[in-house]
Amino acid sequence: MIAVLAGDGIGPEITVQAVRVLQAVAQIEGFTLEFEEALVGGAAYDATGHPLPPETLDLCKRSDAVLFGAVGGPKWDTVQPASMRPEVGALLPLRKELGLFANLRPAILYPALAEASALRADIVRDGLDILVVRELTGGMYFGSPKGRSEDGLSAVDTCRYSVGEIDRIARVAFEAASRRGKKLCSVDKANVLETSRLWREVVCQVAEDYPDVELTHMLVDNCAMQLVREPRQFDVIVTENMFGDILSDEAAMLTGSLGMLPSASLGSGKAGLFEPIHGTAPDIAGKDLANPLATILSAALLLRYSLGKESAAQRIERAVKATLDAGHRTADIAAAGSKTIGTAEMADHVLNALRATA
Repeated sequence: MIAVLAGDGIGPEITVQAVRVLQAVAQIEGFTLEFEEALVGGAAYDATGHPLPPETLDLCKRSDAVLFGAVGGPKWDTVQPASMRPEVGALLPLRKELGLFANLRPAILYPALAEASALRADIVRDGLDILVVRELTGGMYFGSPKGRSEDGLSAVDTCRYSVGEIDRIARVAFEAASRRGKKLCSVDKANVLETSRLWREVVCQVAEDYPDVELTHMLVDNCAMQLVREPRQFDVIVTENMFGDILSDEAAMLTGSLGMLPSASLGSGKAGLFEPIHGTAPDIAGKDLANPLATILSAALLLRYSLGKESAAQRIERAVKATLDAGHRTADIAAAGSKTIGTAEMADHVLNALRATA
């Protein structure tokens, strides 16, 4: 069972295209998939008074995987209490309730999109393939105490990590690196932060169990610079929650558009949540303009990590590459003045490429 939580803004437009692709690849590969939709985010708040209704959470807990669109938008920015806003009241508790502590964000620049990258073409001409592994449930976003003083003149957020939290995310990263280029860069701020010093100590301990993986350490400010200076030096990056949030968005812009970046949020089991890293884009919602490729690629990650369908996942990824190589572009990845296509048509081309290799 796959729970489909389309959410708000462009969410319904992009998830429906990903479902089409999943259905097609399942038919080609000879297996069946079941889907069940549920409300989440602003749409759920409007209908039920809560951005994550109990029935939605129950469906997700019963499912093998969750395909997630996007939540939030200006309509709900002033909802009170703030914990009921879609971004806070839906996605964060969903990750917590499902025990999803590892966020995998592949930043892949297809050679056909080299001109769309924020970097000079000579730096990225041969493409990029970086995996950012972000710890998802600890750090400053979840540490306590948190809040404002009674007089409103000061505020506090606490960054907190335990040995166990660091150990488990480090093992996810080492496992990923061992399947890729056997290079892992751990990013921290160990020259200033005690949590980072603990982070580095634990990562070094875990490294003893992975002698085939080359481990390096880098301070987060230097990593931010190196991503734009020499991004091909990286294979897998592992880092804490807030640093990962920032660095993965920076890596995303190297690929040409946020509309190209998928993600997988995983826990200790196979079940996971799969979503594009972009937002709801309310300015283009309902206009058939959104790029569906990040969601389609998230569906490929769903097949790989939650359903164990590696062949099907690779089929989707090859179909996306073929679609881009053929020159098909939504507006976000198109050169100025060039022809663009819409959400549904882009998905049609991916489907055609899938079937061409069946």
